[in-house]
Amino acid sequence: MTCLFKNVGLVARHSKPQIVESLRMLADHLAARGVNVLIDAESATPEQAGIYPLIQRTDLGKIADLAIVLGGDGTMLSIARMLAPYRVPLVGVNQGRLGFMTDIPLHEMLASVDAILDGEFLPEDRILLQASVRREDAEVASALAFNDVVFSRGAMGSMIEFEVFIDNQFVYSQRSDGLIVSTPTGSTAYALASGGPILHPTLQAIALVPICPQSMSNRPIAVNDSCEVEFMLTRGLDARVHFDGQSHCDLMEMDRILIRRYRNPLRILHPTGYNYYDMLRHKLHWGERLL
Repeated sequence: MTCLFKNVGLVARHSKPQIVESLRMLADHLAARGVNVLIDAESATPEQAGIYPLIQRTDLGKIADLAIVLGGDGTMLSIARMLAPYRVPLVGVNQGRLGFMTDIPLHEMLASVDAILDGEFLPEDRILLQASVRREDAEVASALAFNDVVFSRGAMGSMIEFEVFIDNQFVYSQRSDGLIVSTPTGSTAYALASGGPILHPTLQAIALVPICPQSMSNRPIAVNDSCEVEFMLTRGLDARVHFDGQSHCDLMEMDRILIRRYRNPLRILHPTGYNYYDMLRHKLHWGERLL
């Protein structure tokens, strides 16, 4: 049977020996099916470097038709931001624990990947956020976020003060430890730990979740993902903005950060048996249905 994807990029996090072996196994299996295997240069073992073409992560989206990540949700986050500009779909294989994004267990890896190559999968498009940090009308930083854009106090420990606008309309001023602006994907990450709502990944929404606000009347809110959210720091000597918890920018008072939905969604391919609510039940230890 003809493979739906001819150029497949592999990315792995070498935190466990079985992941190295799984990467080798998957690469050999794909090659046997006639797939052009491209291995992320940071993931390849010396043995694989002499067998399969190595590719820099930043170039993965330019060449691959599909990317498969063996690792955790953190690896998925970094790869997602690189692939989104190129509309390359992503598949996640977890390291033995069910992940929120890496939903194929290792023992089902080969069978699930075969099915995906043959066109048997459940596609799901998820939004990303694009953030621009502006200081005196000049852009000083920009980044994409798949989970969230987080504003937080720094090491000095003082609360920060800020104002929030949505589509140029004033919403509130707040004094707190910070604010999380989350995608539906990120609603089960830091936003959930801060009391935010769980948003189904297909919802066209963005959640704004305060972090330890001084006033208990400051509650999480959700807005349409077509909105532009503006954050303005009015007081805070050691504040920062974080993007997926993997990069950050130091902020100065009166800095403005504009956040909007990124133009391209990221497409995740799930196995045909995938069920979002099963995943939530397992990860969050919800009670099973009574019979």
